[in-house]
Amino acid sequence: MEWFLIFVSVAVVWLASLCKILHSSFYPNQSPFLNNNAGSIQKKNVLLVIAHPDDESMFFSPTINQLTSRGHNVHILCMSTDGIGDVRKEELYRASAILKLPLQQVTALDHPDFQDGFGKVWNSNKLAKIVEKKIFAHAIDMIITFDNYGVSGHCNHRDVHQGVRRFILDTSKRYIEAWELVSSNIVRKYSGPIDIWLSFWSVKGEMHCLVNEHPLRSYAAMSQHLSQWVWFRKLFVSFSSYTYVNTLRKINNGQVL
Repeated sequence: MEWFLIFVSVAVVWLASLCKILHSSFYPNQSPFLNNNAGSIQKKNVLLVIAHPDDESMFFSPTINQLTSRGHNVHILCMSTDGIGDVRKEELYRASAILKLPLQQVTALDHPDFQDGFGKVWNSNKLAKIVEKKIFAHAIDMIITFDNYGVSGHCNHRDVHQGVRRFILDTSKRYIEAWELVSSNIVRKYSGPIDIWLSFWSVKGEMHCLVNEHPLRSYAAMSQHLSQWVWFRKLFVSFSSYTYVNTLRKINNGQVL
């Protein structure tokens, strides 16, 4: 009986949380992220730096959906194609189209020094140089990427973070902001929409909580990655908190590597 009550309670909170998220798709909230002191939106050229095709759909779709719905110009720089080149690129392009991103603003690299896999360390200086070229080519105002843990702990995610931080520390363009996706513990990670409440409560300082206003769009985007669309990733997209909410934290320019 006690287990039944616990199950029912969790189900009720889950459904209430999902209703809250779906409600936001009809009545978008006015997130303070990227607003100026007067409360109006400052349109930005944003660069999302990821490690692999499907990172954008599995982890960053709440951020992408909020930015595009508010008129920000979002670019994606994907550092690796997992060793299967054109297949993963096409999947990334199709997913990006679902997420309302122009294909000319999506770049997927197939660089010999940035191949997918554990134990393959990506050089942060080389990565920083690639980020720098993209920044200046598209007049980027802001960068978004993984934090130092990289959500799943994947070494490539962490290397991307280090490369972006290297660029931020080395560049003279101090007006460029950088934000990182905050990694959560395993309980929160698989709490689905329930994590929106925990995320709101945990935000402090230079952090922002972005609720996904189009969760079904995120699921549809991930389904475009057919080479990766196996049963456990379907479950991940359904139950991961990163489908429903992102917490972004500002990267301190003065922070030591």
